[in-house]
Amino acid sequence: MSKSTTKKSAAREWGDALIFAVVAASLIRWLLLEPFTIPTASMEKSLLVGDFLFVSKMHYGTRFPITPLQVPLTHQKVWGTDIPSYSDAIEIPYFRLPGFSDVKNNDVVVFNYPVEFQYPTDLKTNYIKRAIGIAGDVIEVREGDAYINNELADKPEGMQYSYDVISNRPLTADFFKDYDVNVDSYVSFSDGSGYMVFATDEVIKRLESTSVVTSVTKRIEKSVGNLDIFPAGMSKSWNRDNYGPLQIPAEGLTIEMTSENVMKYSFTIEKYEGLENVEVKDGQLFIDGQKVDNYTFQQNYYFMMGDNRHDSLDSRYWGFVPEDHIVGKAWFLWLSLDKHESMFSKIRWSRIFNGID
Repeated sequence: MSKSTTKKSAAREWGDALIFAVVAASLIRWLLLEPFTIPTASMEKSLLVGDFLFVSKMHYGTRFPITPLQVPLTHQKVWGTDIPSYSDAIEIPYFRLPGFSDVKNNDVVVFNYPVEFQYPTDLKTNYIKRAIGIAGDVIEVREGDAYINNELADKPEGMQYSYDVISNRPLTADFFKDYDVNVDSYVSFSDGSGYMVFATDEVIKRLESTSVVTSVTKRIEKSVGNLDIFPAGMSKSWNRDNYGPLQIPAEGLTIEMTSENVMKYSFTIEKYEGLENVEVKDGQLFIDGQKVDNYTFQQNYYFMMGDNRHDSLDSRYWGFVPEDHIVGKAWFLWLSLDKHESMFSKIRWSRIFNGID
């Protein structure tokens, strides 16, 4: 065997191994598990910035690729470039394999950010939040507390709010670190009288017991008029901490299209129900030029909220998550890195291989 033939054979073996690895990784990523990382504080303290987790595609059923013409193992862009990693020349209708379970109240769910309309559904940015309300539920927020069907929703152990913490002396980063509050979770008031702090109930109780903290007040929003509140028009009476009641659409649910329901649901009907010609005129809904008095929803929807309730852009601001946008269930952590630490202290050892509740 010649030297050149041996080199070609080795190169071919490496090429075959690489192709096999890409195909195997793509299949695992599509069918079973996909790794994600937590980039923002919207789920703290349940999930922390720097947590690495696996998301199960199996629990809710694997979703077939809606945009099949993609560079393997990419999402939106080719690595390190602004070049699109996909072509939308072919789009397959939504289809999902049978799963182990449906989305349940309080599941931590990864989904495609619904209002990112410049991308195909399965290539929208991946978000992670908690499914506070599922299809058919009535969601309401009263003084910051979520209610489902008029009952107080379960509170995750790591749920945070923002508080005004007034102290009798300046507090240091080391002080806050002792109370598990990192430097990104507090801001000093301009007059030096205290701090705005994101913290859990447990941390707040500990702070209240110290001699240096003179008062703690939860920052419950009272004012209205925030135009970012969903749905458009309800900002006159709703805000992040006093919201609803609002029924979450369910497949087969029929509603009367009153002027109020047009305000609440026309955006959802127009953007996610697969209709081409939806208009709102004088508080009435028109589909294909015909006035609609009643509407029956074609799929299930979910209401997502971050556990860091005062630092989360979620369904209170951009609306329902359609079923065809669901990616999978957040399953367990496999690594957690603290950006504020260095060397071996950077690894949060106690979080590795923790399940996600």
